[in-house]
Order: sequence, then structure tokens, then C-alpha cells
Amino acid sequence: MMASSYNAKDEDGHIAGAGGGTLRSKKPENTAFKQQRLPAWQPILTAGTVLPAFFIIGLIFIPIGIGLYVTSNNIKEFEIDYTGVDMSSPCFNCSQNFSWNNTRPCTCTIPFYLDQPYEKPSKECEPYAYYENKPIAPCGAIANSMFNDTLELFYIDPNSTRNRIPLTATGIAWWTDKHVKFRNPGGSNANLTAVFQGTSKPVNWRRPVYELDSDPENNGFINEDFIVWMRTAALPTFRKLYRIIQKKNNMVPTLPRGNYTLEVVYNYPVRSFEGRKRMILSTISWMGGKNPFLGIAYITVGSICFFLGVVLLIIHHKYGNRNNSADISN
Repeated sequence: MMASSYNAKDEDGHIAGAGGGTLRSKKPENTAFKQQRLPAWQPILTAGTVLPAFFIIGLIFIPIGIGLYVTSNNIKEFEIDYTGVDMSSPCFNCSQNFSWNNTRPCTCTIPFYLDQPYEKPSKECEPYAYYENKPIAPCGAIANSMFNDTLELFYIDPNSTRNRIPLTATGIAWWTDKHVKFRNPGGSNANLTAVFQGTSKPVNWRRPVYELDSDPENNGFINEDFIVWMRTAALPTFRKLYRIIQKKNNMVPTLPRGNYTLEVVYNYPVRSFEGRKRMILSTISWMGGKNPFLGIAYITVGSICFFLGVVLLIIHHKYGNRNNSADISN
């Protein structure tokens, strides 16, 4: 029979060696963390905890969803389709006779009435990286397809005089895009004509990037129309903020009731891909433009939670007492 002795170091991962020393084993140290003896909390899901959670979520989401949906529906929009598909459309001739190869713009005037008040191109730029052996600035298919129709709005007063509605071209892009993501090469005070010397404009553009605006704070890569277009949409049907009509004061309507004229410089053909173009006049709210999806999503989630809460409450009321009675009898 062999005698054995207990050594506490064995539990700590130390084994006595032949020369009286200790050898370290692969056994984890005898600590609460390494031996997984830390206290843990595991929630017990019961009817008393689950049902209130469902009802609380439902009661919170449904009012939020209703508020978002009602707010979205209260936003006013006025839509004009100026694609020019129908023969009766003022833009029909522009649509039929205009293509990317046209050098002269086609202008169409649409009357309407309001009854209420972008250095070297990367491989990602192909096939729009070079044109006539010059790098394209800005490059890429998205920049090449930038929307370039010009829209002007006129109010026809009772004396049949056309009054131009001032449209603000700045403030339509995200602040981070304007001041962080998009910057002109050479700095803010650089001569853009000299900076972009040796480059070519995108194939479908009518003018180079350094001539997008006479305002140096809205020209080149920091042009807000360009920035808005470069923020691509996820779906084929989308909206882009084009201009802002500033509100004068709370006493005078921004657009009074009466006759208006939308003047379109038709530069952007869409017949090749069966596209449609629309001008939408819209009011805004604290949640932005019209978008009922968020409200519908809140209402749907809240209603589902509330419905599940009612179903689980009925099941608990019907079968919970039966289980309690069985426990008491046992």
C-alpha cells in the first residue's frame, strides 16, 4: 500500500516535482472566476412578469404610432408629373425629342393652381473613370447620372403678373455631408478652375463641377445638389430635396392661394429606363417630410404585443387556476 498526502497547491494547479520543486499543471487555478463559481442571475419568466411587459409595450407603441401616423398624414403635398408621356402634357415635345446628345435645353412651362394656402479615379468609378484620356471629376455612374433639371416656380397674381418664388438652394444637404464628407481639393479658398485643370466633366453633365454654382460656398464637390444626389436611395422610387421655400412670417402664407406656373428646363431624359419625374410641394413637421411607414410600424408592433398580452392573459386565467388547484390537492 502506498501512502499519499494531500497538498493544497494541487488544487491551485501546482504539482510537486522530483527535486522538491513544483511543476505547473494545465488545471485552472482554484478561483471563483476560473472555476465558474461566480454568482449568476437567471430571470424566471412567469405570467406575472411577461404579461405586464406585453401590455406596457403595446400601450407605449400604439399611441406613438398613432401620433407619428397622424403627423405624417397632416403633411401637405402637391405633385406635378412633368415626364411628358401624355400628348396633353406641356413637356411632351421635350420628352419625345430630347436625349443625352442634345446640346440645347428644352424648356416647358406648366401652369397649376394651389387651392390651399467630386484626384485620380478609382476602379469603383468604371466605366465613368476617364473621358478623352482625362480623369472624370467627379467620377462614377452615380455622379454621371446627377439630376440636372432646373425648376422655377412663379405665382400669378390677380393682375396676371408673374412673381418668381424665391427658392433656397442651400441647407438641403446634411451638415455632416456638407462640412465633413464632401470637401473640395486644395482647401476652401482654392481656385477650383485651376484645381480641376486636366480633368473632364462627367459624360452626361452640361458643365464642369467647378461651374455648378456662382457661390464659392456652394460650388464644386460641396455643391448641395451634388451632395444630395450622391446620397443614394435604397429603393428605385425615391425623393430628393431640391429646394426650400423660406417662410416669411406666421401671418402670411408661404404660398398663397391662387394660380402658379412651374417652369422646367428639361435636361434629364428618363424614357430610356421608363422613369418618371415629379415635382412635389410639401410641408414639413417635427418628424420631417411625409413618411407613414414609421407610424404604421409602431402601431403594428404595439398591436401585436397588446394582442399577445390578451391571449396569454386568457390562457393564464383559464389554465393557471387549474394548475394551482392540482398543486394544492397534491
